[in-house]
Amino acid sequence: MPRKPLYKTDLGKAYCADSLELLPTLPDASVDLVFTSPPYALHFKKEYGNADQKDYVAWFMPFAREFKRVLKPDGSFVLNIGGSWTPGAPVRSLYHFRLLLALCDELGFNLCQEFFWYNPAKMPAPAEWVNVRRLRVKDSVEYIFWLSASKFPRADNSKVLQAYSKDMARLIKRGIKETKRPSGHNIKTTFAADKGGSIPPNLIECGNNESNSRYIKESKRNGQKVHPARFPAELPRFFIEFLTSPGDLVLDPFAGSNTTGAVAEKLGRQWIAVEKDQSYAMDSELRFGEVDESGVNGNGQLRLNLG
Repeated sequence: MPRKPLYKTDLGKAYCADSLELLPTLPDASVDLVFTSPPYALHFKKEYGNADQKDYVAWFMPFAREFKRVLKPDGSFVLNIGGSWTPGAPVRSLYHFRLLLALCDELGFNLCQEFFWYNPAKMPAPAEWVNVRRLRVKDSVEYIFWLSASKFPRADNSKVLQAYSKDMARLIKRGIKETKRPSGHNIKTTFAADKGGSIPPNLIECGNNESNSRYIKESKRNGQKVHPARFPAELPRFFIEFLTSPGDLVLDPFAGSNTTGAVAEKLGRQWIAVEKDQSYAMDSELRFGEVDESGVNGNGQLRLNLG
């Protein structure tokens, strides 16, 4: 029997469940994008649960098999995963690289491109090696692996163009001469054509310092604990626009406070969010429409369905 969602909106459904139990209920080749940030293999245990470095690949692979099954042939799997340090030494763990190799070698995923999330607001850590003994610098970058089952997943970088720099805007205005750079690149006059914006790099810069969203305000007002490992809305926004079209289905199997679902809703995509922790799953509805005293949200749907 299909599981009932905890809550739903016009475009999406949120479930309080273990993804390994819920994902098998989804049809084959039904999802356009899996975008998620699972618990990292950090040295210290977190309240939201995280596997040890030595066990991480074995823990994650059953989820990944389901991701590949539910993805459409031209769909994508985007994985945000942070690095970690080995216990007792200022040496980096290789667990996320081992996971990437397992996803590609064992399950047949293709690595389309690696991205890097630069978080300028990240605190200096680990404190012993960075702040106290001064042996390392602040770790401010996390990996984002864009994977797919096929070698040609659907993608369109014209949907995520950025504003031209002042220098490029000046070149477009005045034009350029044809030249050949020492690198061997031929610069043609068409280089200065206005194509609506610049192609973004694979470095995404955005701070993870959400402080005044409805989710934060309402959680504090209700005395509820804010999810400690949220990612900024810019991350799912970029990949949802880059890799999907309106009406497509986006899945986040480790939804947390459901940033992915909220962004997908705003962008006109269908979404499914799965979060194992009931309090996090329930509180994530605060990212959506106002809820009145009767427990009905702005879409005329019950706020909670625990049946």
